[in-house]
Amino acid sequence: MLLFALLALGLLAGAAAHLPGPVFLVAAAAVAGWLLLFAARERLARTHRH
Repeated sequence: MLLFALLALGLLAGAAAHLPGPVFLVAAAAVAGWLLLFAARERLARTHRH
């Protein structure tokens, strides 16, 4: 899943030259939010295992 997020971020960064600024910012915020949710879920899973 992390690989997918990194690939998506790479595609968005490459597309930044072709997208209007607000569209890019919304897409980047969506990817950043997904990464934050992923990190929070992994952190919770790690604390519940111990």
